[in-house]
Amino acid sequence: MTVLERLAATVEARKGADPDSSWTAKLLAKGPEKCAEKFGEEAVEAIIEAVRGDRARLASEAADVLYHLLVMLAARDVTLAEVMAVLEAREGTSGIAEKAGRG
Repeated sequence: MTVLERLAATVEARKGADPDSSWTAKLLAKGPEKCAEKFGEEAVEAIIEAVRGDRARLASEAADVLYHLLVMLAARDVTLAEVMAVLEAREGTSGIAEKAGRG
């Protein structure tokens, strides 16, 4: 199991946790819209660090983005396995061809 899979499992486990005892549970309790908003905030922070060129800070912000992506997915009951299946289905396909196929 990868660290991302372990993190996804932890996020999933926190869905039923007390929001006062878990940051993840607190985010999930606020609903999918708030989870999406937080994901967006973290994505913007990662973009800023990418532009600045600070590799360490970008890596840190990217980790935050991945965490908040998993929280947002969990808020809508979308699993990491589902996302990975989409990526696997796209593997080996040209990005141009894949986008054209979305119609």
